Amino acid sequence: MTLTQLRYLVAIADAELNITLAASRVHATQPGLSKQLKQLEDELGFLLFVRKGRSLESVTPAGTEVIARARAVLAEANNIRTYAANQRRESQGQLILTTTHTQARFVLPPAVAAIKQAYPQVSVHLQQAGEADALDRLNQGDADIAIISTAGGEPTDGIAVPLFRWRRLVVVPKGHPLDRAGRAPDLAALARQPLISYESSTRPNSSLQRAFAANGLAPDLALTALDADLIKTYVRTGLGVGLLAEMAVSSNDEDLRSWPAPEPITECIAWAVLPRDRVLRDYALELVHVLAPQIDPRDLRRVLDGNQAAAWPVPPTWESLTQTITV
Repeated sequence: MTLTQLRYLVAIADAELNITLAASRVHATQPGLSKQLKQLEDELGFLLFVRKGRSLESVTPAGTEVIARARAVLAEANNIRTYAANQRRESQGQLILTTTHTQARFVLPPAVAAIKQAYPQVSVHLQQAGEADALDRLNQGDADIAIISTAGGEPTDGIAVPLFRWRRLVVVPKGHPLDRAGRAPDLAALARQPLISYESSTRPNSSLQRAFAANGLAPDLALTALDADLIKTYVRTGLGVGLLAEMAVSSNDEDLRSWPAPEPITECIAWAVLPRDRVLRDYALELVHVLAPQIDPRDLRRVLDGNQAAAWPVPPTWESLTQTITV
């Protein structure tokens, strides 16, 4: 039995028993993959798949057990390789980040640039996704770190490290009736306006929906989007009042007027969610430290290794942190 055979077995399972697709994903030929599968079954002494002609129809009960154990073996083998690379102080590799548009566009650029300066041979890959999809990709092993935000509790997927706190802003074009009113709008005033916000705001349990409901109000969501730049674009057309992250509004938005969202709309926390039971390269932890300089990298490593309980400091505000995250 070899790691290659186990890798091929897992690839077949992940390709929904399509051997041609599995072979392409592991850069093998279809006959070569089939041969390795047959050799593995011969060594084990039982079939892993139910066959129908030349196709695989389903996984046998024993195959289900073997596939689960194969995943664990491959994960530990990868952990050993990663640990060895860290011990050798290797400065090349890849870093896969899955995150929202707002984080990728307005938060990560200086931090990624800092990592690229320190580790020029590391290739960084950004996967843009909503919060739920980002956590799914992390859990599936398709990303090293998920960077997401919540307005409630701590994410339960993986090890969640609080990076910073941020507010939502109310944004309108200059000259808008809310701008002419000369004061920040309250929640009742927002309830009378068509709103443009993030796609997650449509969920009944979203913090925005909860804030309005707790005050006997309902938001009128005229448009939602994943992209903060799109939200600002449609605000500029006069379609509605924007509600978006403070990181997405800068001095370059001279044609817009903004205020902190009314108090019932709570602040959010940005998190770096790291996978459990997986060894990460040193440069991945360095990225977390760049984003959250208040966290000691040694504490982070001890928590990941299971040698210390997580006791993170209170995350700073985005406004104070922006003076630190620089290249």
